[in-house]
Amino acid sequence: MMEKQTQMELKWSEQNDVRILELSGRFDAYEVPAVSDWIGEHIDADHAKVVINLHGVNFIDSTALAILVKGMKHCRQQGGDLHLCNLDQAVRIIFELTRLDKAFNIYDSVDAATGAF
Repeated sequence: MMEKQTQMELKWSEQNDVRILELSGRFDAYEVPAVSDWIGEHIDADHAKVVINLHGVNFIDSTALAILVKGMKHCRQQGGDLHLCNLDQAVRIIFELTRLDKAFNIYDSVDAATGAF
């Protein structure tokens, strides 16, 4: 019996001049195009401060990590940055194993992540 692929949910909001993208579900190669499209549509020189809330993400693969790195670079090229927050323990371990925890600013809450700009 095959396990049903559950689709990731994307919700976004804006707080002051920071765009907040909230993800939940599996963040894998199947979901990367939706996040890539969101980055392309919502990040520009006027909106380059982004927080990605990973509170509901229980799995992340290398393709998803790559799009987060690409998003961070895009934000920084536009004069902003991309912060991450609310990492599940399993997701946090992946960031530590890949040493991406050293590349990203990672916070415990949305408020801490937005306040750091």
